[in-house]
Parts: sequence; structure tokens; C-alpha cells
Amino acid sequence: MLSYQHLYHAGNLADVHKHSLLAWMLDYLTRKDKPLSYLETHAGRALYDLAAAEALKTGEATQGITRVLAAHWFAETHPYRRIVKQIRDTHGSQSYPGSPMLAAEMLRPTDRLHLAELHPQEYSALDFAMSPYNAQCYAKDGYAMVQSLCPPTPRRGLMLIDPSYELKSEYQTLPVFLRQITRKWPVGVIVLWYPLLTSGAHRPMLAELEHSHREALRHEVGFPPARSGHKMIGSGMLVINPPFGLSDEAMRLSRCFKKDTSRDRRD
Repeated sequence: MLSYQHLYHAGNLADVHKHSLLAWMLDYLTRKDKPLSYLETHAGRALYDLAAAEALKTGEATQGITRVLAAHWFAETHPYRRIVKQIRDTHGSQSYPGSPMLAAEMLRPTDRLHLAELHPQEYSALDFAMSPYNAQCYAKDGYAMVQSLCPPTPRRGLMLIDPSYELKSEYQTLPVFLRQITRKWPVGVIVLWYPLLTSGAHRPMLAELEHSHREALRHEVGFPPARSGHKMIGSGMLVINPPFGLSDEAMRLSRCFKKDTSRDRRD
């Protein structure tokens, strides 16, 4: 299935969760003067216009990044806030960087970016957005790309797996995939994003993942449904080989989400 387009959801609270932790990890990894690899299985278009009709239709960015910046969740020196500002200074006040652009802005000339996107329109937008950067874009299945590249060169690095979960079978296949990749690339920081759903479809997958990767960091935040009947009520990240200090940053972010949710209840 290739119907999913992230423009409808760009900048929502799940993006804030995912991208702020990703930016923190990349900032940490680039402090060492050693090259690294960044791999992403479901890259999307990399740059989003929050004033586009698709984004305005759902209004998710208004309750996400717009509200978060106004509430000062992140200090000016935080890498996530810094990169969002850089992108808006360059592309306009309603632009929003997806994870490929966050990575491209933070990584160095010696680092390598490998980005996969299967949706034809999203791939064309990705390839155009990444043209100023040192990035390799692949119009192919992201899982296949990763299997062909792992272990990457350089071996030090991070992989983001961020599926749309359009295919319900991914909840069963992802634990198998992660076991394969961690055997090939045991030193890689492997990051999996997943939605928290009212159906609980994510729970068996997480039980299997935590059994296989006992030292992984699991971090989840809850928030109200984006609209009536919406089934996503939170965002989760599972990080294999988490960088030192990530758990503290995740706890700080949890407090921001809890404070925001409490405000919603008062309102």
C-alpha cells in the first residue's frame, strides 16, 4: 500500500516526540570526531509546508509544533529547536523539517546518509529536498535497503525505522527484522517509532521486542486523539543501544507532555 502521505500529519505531537529525541541523539553522536552513518527506512519528503491544504485539513501541527514552540518546551540551544529555526529561516515560517532534513542539517561532510522512500511522489520530493546535501536517496523498500547496506560504512551510526503501519503485518515482521539487523550491526543505534493505539495492536510487538532486546530504552508519551474517532493516543520510541543520557532527556520530555495534557483537561 502506498496511500500514506505524512504531510497531513507533519509537525504533530508524535513528530515532536520522535524528532526531538532523534535530534538529541544525533547531537550526542556528532560530538565525537568520528564519522557515522545515518539510515532511514521510511524517509518521506523531508520538508513539509504546514500551510499546505493537507496540513491545514487535519490541524495536527497547530496542536503539535506550533503549540510546543509557543509553550517553550525546548531551550534555544536544544538541537531540535535550533534546526527547526534554521529550516524556517531558510524555507519560511510555516516549514517543518522531517527526520531526513533534521539529520542532514546536523551531520557532517564525513558522515553518510542513506534514505529510502517507496512512494513515488514522496520520493521525488525527498530527492529534490536532499539535493543540496550529501545524501543518497533510494526509491525502494527501506527494509531491503537496510539489509543490503548493513553493516554500513562507517559502522558507527544510527538507523531510524518509522513506518506508517499501513500494513498491519509490520507488527509481526518488525521484531524479526530487528533481530536480523542487530546481528549484522550490533554497534548501531537502532530507533523504532510506533504509535500507541486504542486497539492495542502495538502491544504484542513490543512484548516480543523487549524480550529480544532487554537493554533497549522504551519511551512513550500519551496525548489526546487528534480528532474524534482518531485511534492514535500516543507515540512510542524503542531505542536499541541508546546513547548515554537519552533516558534523562526522555524523562524531561515526558514532563512536558504531562503538563500539556493536564492543561488540556483543565481547559
